[in-house]
Amino acid sequence: MTSLTKRSSGLVQRRTEASRNAVDKEHPTGQEDQEPRWEDEQDAEDTGDSKETRLTLMEEVLLLGLKDREGYTSFWNDCISSGLRGCMLIELALRGRLQLEMCGMRRKSLLARKVICKSDAPTGDVLLDEALKHIKDTQPPETVQGWIELLSGETWNPLKLHYQLRNVRERLAKNLVEKGVLTTEKQNFLLFDMTTHPLTNNIIKQRLIKKVQEAVLDKWVNDPRRMDKRLLALIFLAHSSDVLENAFAPLLDEQYDLAMKRVRQLLELEPEGESMKANTNELLWAVVAAFTK
Repeated sequence: MTSLTKRSSGLVQRRTEASRNAVDKEHPTGQEDQEPRWEDEQDAEDTGDSKETRLTLMEEVLLLGLKDREGYTSFWNDCISSGLRGCMLIELALRGRLQLEMCGMRRKSLLARKVICKSDAPTGDVLLDEALKHIKDTQPPETVQGWIELLSGETWNPLKLHYQLRNVRERLAKNLVEKGVLTTEKQNFLLFDMTTHPLTNNIIKQRLIKKVQEAVLDKWVNDPRRMDKRLLALIFLAHSSDVLENAFAPLLDEQYDLAMKRVRQLLELEPEGESMKANTNELLWAVVAAFTK
């Protein structure tokens, strides 16, 4: 995996301190609420704002990658497609739908273990349910790496092309439109028209960016086991999708350097060892291993 510091495609220009202060004045830190977690979803108040902020991992990664005004991801970003499939596997695992097969007497590596359907209960998300059905109906089971490739359509086997999830970015963008985060427009690109989804609710995106920044700055715990699993997964998958630096662009130089240093610390962790510790999710670390091997 290419070092995070060498990634350049799809990145936004670093903002100056003046522009950063302008954003802070428009959206004061004290006025931003923390994003509700999925575990607390049933207890959350049934208000429009709470619904808007309940984003899936896939939606959060896409939102970080979308250009605010243009409404599309960088044409040079060829990582986000597989990254979004990795998000789906982790999302399903965190919701108790998937797990890795149990180890026998001889422990297998994370990438050698198969993905098992733990529960086929509907998630309420069409993309997740579509992926879950593929995984449940497939025998023999596939590995994490295998499913990322199959769901992305990156297979040479014509008999397995039907596993590909199509138009994922467009479908996720429409979800964000329904949640009031994006809007839909048509743009003309000389030879063709393209549907784009510019940002319409900047507060939600700034809240997401702030959450990522705080995870490696003010709220850094220096122990992945103490980090919220969803937030830990977001950092890893945003990096794998080549959109993580978009969240760090507004930072001052010292903050930026510190954030990058701590992200590198996470990237240098050994997934095999981390997955064997208490209070971890094995499938999460298997996805991390698939992108960092």
